Amino acid sequence: MKIIIVGCGKVGSTLAEHLNQEGHDITIIDRHAEKLRYLADRIDVLGIEGNGASVATQKEAGVSGSDILIATTNSDELNLLCCLIAKKAGNCQTIARIRDPEYYNEMRYIRDELNLSMVINPEQAAAAEVARIIKFPSAMKVDTFARGRVELIKINVPEGSALDGIRLSEIDSKLHCKVLICTVERGEELFIPHGDFQLQAGDIVSFIAPHSVALTFFKASGAKLTNSIKSIMLIGGGKISYYVAKMLEETKISVKIIEQDFEKCQSLSEVLPQAVIINGDGTDKQLLDEEGIGVVDAVGNFTGIDEENILLSLYEKEMSKAKLLTKINRITFEEVIAGLNIGSIINPNSITSDNIVRFVRALNNSRGSNVETLYKIAQGRAEALEFRVRNESKVTGKPLMELKLKHDVIIACIIKGNKVVIPNGQSVIEKEDLVVVVSAERGLKDLEDILA
Repeated sequence: MKIIIVGCGKVGSTLAEHLNQEGHDITIIDRHAEKLRYLADRIDVLGIEGNGASVATQKEAGVSGSDILIATTNSDELNLLCCLIAKKAGNCQTIARIRDPEYYNEMRYIRDELNLSMVINPEQAAAAEVARIIKFPSAMKVDTFARGRVELIKINVPEGSALDGIRLSEIDSKLHCKVLICTVERGEELFIPHGDFQLQAGDIVSFIAPHSVALTFFKASGAKLTNSIKSIMLIGGGKISYYVAKMLEETKISVKIIEQDFEKCQSLSEVLPQAVIINGDGTDKQLLDEEGIGVVDAVGNFTGIDEENILLSLYEKEMSKAKLLTKINRITFEEVIAGLNIGSIINPNSITSDNIVRFVRALNNSRGSNVETLYKIAQGRAEALEFRVRNESKVTGKPLMELKLKHDVIIACIIKGNKVVIPNGQSVIEKEDLVVVVSAERGLKDLEDILA
């Protein structure tokens, strides 16, 4: 597909890299020539210097022959204008990044009235991931499918766990839990495991199960169960902290935000009356101690500086038993970061990119199923995708044991109406099912792509 991206910042650059890996024809518009040159040196994209809201610039970028325009500049209003012009000049699909909290309750209205294909808010999407992790604090990462009925959960296998030394085929009989292990990270290696695979202490395991079964699996495996979170401290009063606090308003979780900017503290206290707002430096150890870093249940390090967030998490790991959430904007050193013990990593740019890549794949579909949900897992080395089966196809109506699947592909779950099925060889995919697939081969656009 031919895709135009307006804005060469962190989100735009991350998105360009991911969509380029998907094999799309990418053109980027930005006012800054040096940013365009830097990105063009790294990946195969065409750079156009200019104003993305200009009809002439969009025509130079080929908007009339493009499939999608994605506006990711730092201005919400400019993004909306870019999309409106693209609709008139090219009649293509449009996606706008909208970040201002003032638009929080108006997103659907903006999308529908301006005829946008998609509206994405990176900080709100990141906050939603934080809320999922808080619900399941023992996990390193939690992703959901089928509107929350099924969860993909990432855990570390501890020493002495019942999982240490167990073969996957024995989990159901020994632990009495119907779960499916999707990926295993062991050191630098990634495995898409099958029944004879044997787990070891220290493995990072992603498994899929309904919520109630996941809890049972945690208890049976001996994995560390963290008590439910009753209090959270957020370092940095930016947009992610605002959205997290907003999402937790209906819960019994107490929220404390530490922010250095006094005016921002005043603004937060007005829009978040239930939260405690502290004006102070979140990197001040004495302040953290005074505000209860040693007794709080969870800490979100959401300042605007990656290095600061990492150092805070390393310090908090020594000083408390809190669940740690660390915001990382840059993904250049993600292998190094993944090796640090800094809890759950929250990357708004990657979350945004995953959402848009899912949308693009769904548009690109021309056969019998659509990508409904997509998550990158294992530092982006594998994908978990949820497909809606729209029509009969080569994968429907046959027992799974008769399907010849590609190597490193697992059918992890089938949702039939309200019933969640962890499949075996006899299971059958039917029209209107939701099917969750985990694959080390990236770029699956249709359910039939799992076939060898």
